Amino acid sequence: MSAWLLAARVPTLPAAVVPVVVGTSVAGREGFFQPLTFVLTLFAAVWIQVGSNLANDFFDFVRGADTPDRVGPLRVTQAGVLSPAEVRRGTVASLGLALAAGLYLTYVGGWVVFLIGLLCIAAAVLYTGGPWPLAYHGLGDLFAFVFFGLIAVSGTYYLQAGTLSPLAVAASVPVGLLVTAILVVNNLRDIEADRRASKRTLAVRIGDPATRLQYAALVVGAYLAPLGLWLSGQPGPVFWLPLLSFPLAFKLLQQIRAGAEGKALNEVLKGTARLELFFGLLLAAGLLY
Repeated sequence: MSAWLLAARVPTLPAAVVPVVVGTSVAGREGFFQPLTFVLTLFAAVWIQVGSNLANDFFDFVRGADTPDRVGPLRVTQAGVLSPAEVRRGTVASLGLALAAGLYLTYVGGWVVFLIGLLCIAAAVLYTGGPWPLAYHGLGDLFAFVFFGLIAVSGTYYLQAGTLSPLAVAASVPVGLLVTAILVVNNLRDIEADRRASKRTLAVRIGDPATRLQYAALVVGAYLAPLGLWLSGQPGPVFWLPLLSFPLAFKLLQQIRAGAEGKALNEVLKGTARLELFFGLLLAAGLLY
């Protein structure tokens, strides 16, 4: 069990939880909250994230991107904790559980939801797998923003409301920005290892200094987004709640600016995941009232 928990990368799961919570808060604000749909959407999102993590573990090992000298958290396939065949089966099982929940969600939301679900599952595998892996061609950041921000938040709202809302789409932006920031830290840490493995992430393409600027832009942009919501007159009087998380964001920005590298970036990675969770829950609360 401990091996599978390690393989699932539990600290990354807020990336799956927060978009569903934020999308549901907008649905609840507008009187469309559906408890069972919320639970099954959350279930599907978490298992897609776990499946994506397992697929990433497997394919990076197969392609030689994960080596014994990596400075990031341990990868179970490369370390021999689980065999490649076990991790591959775990990937299939995780995505199968998500697909099972998706059958009910398709019943609720129609063929559009089924198509979105298939795209999410495909993206989970094709991020590092397939003949043209997205992460190896610098598209990981874009797909993280689209799938964990725009699609996840808006899709959650759509499942409960049966339509799209400008507020749900707008709320997806800061969520997507912070999820992307998590990936950016990961890629910043692995620039040299990824370059040696011919894994051409955006960080490898633009280099260390520009990647640090990208991280800062994503985090700062996430805090500007609620201001935009307020100026549009859509959220309630506690739209400012996400600002309570800014001290954590400021600390992370200082670490990036000070040149944190190697294993020090593992702490920034964990901190960014915590920031996304804290910010997202506060954003959800601010949107609900």
